[in-house]
Amino acid sequence: MNSDVQIAGDPLAIPHLLPPVPAHPTTVAGFAGLARSIAADRAAWAPLVRYDTTTRWYYRLRRGPGYEVWLLSWVPGQGSGRHDHGASSGVLTVLEGELTEHTAAGPRTLAAGAQRVFAPGYVHEVVNDALAPAVSLHLYSPGLTDMPMHPGQAAAAGGAAAPSGVLAP
Repeated sequence: MNSDVQIAGDPLAIPHLLPPVPAHPTTVAGFAGLARSIAADRAAWAPLVRYDTTTRWYYRLRRGPGYEVWLLSWVPGQGSGRHDHGASSGVLTVLEGELTEHTAAGPRTLAAGAQRVFAPGYVHEVVNDALAPAVSLHLYSPGLTDMPMHPGQAAAAGGAAAPSGVLAP
C-alpha cells in the first residue's frame, strides 16, 4: 500500500502550496508572545538601558510592520501621567523592578515579569512607587502616533513631557 507522501509527494518540496508565514504577529496573544521573547533576550536590551533623574528615559528598540517596541527606564518617583494610546493597542511588560499602574479600577502593582495588555482608549498612569529603578518594555500596534493626556490626576514627579515632536511611550 502506498503512503500519502508516495501518492501526493512531499508537501515541503512544494513551498508554493504552504500557507505564508506571517511577517509579524496578528493577534493579541502573538504580540504578547513577541514582547515576552524580546524580554527574555536580556543580552539585547540590558546594555541599552540608561537612567535619567530628570525625565523618563525611552528608546525605540524595534519597529516592524504594524508595530513598534519601546524600552523605558524609571527611577523612583517617575511616572507617565494619566494618558491613553490613541488608536494603538499595547502590551506593557515589566523587565526589572516594580511599577504601579493606576486605572479607574484602582492601583495595581506590576513586578518584574508582569504583563498588561490593553486596547485603544485604555486610560492609565504608570509610576515607579518603589525605592529601586525599574525597566519596562512597551509594544504598540499600530505604532504609537498619539498619546493624549487626561486631566484628573497630577503627573508623578519626573513625568516630564517628551521633547517637541517626539511621543513619549
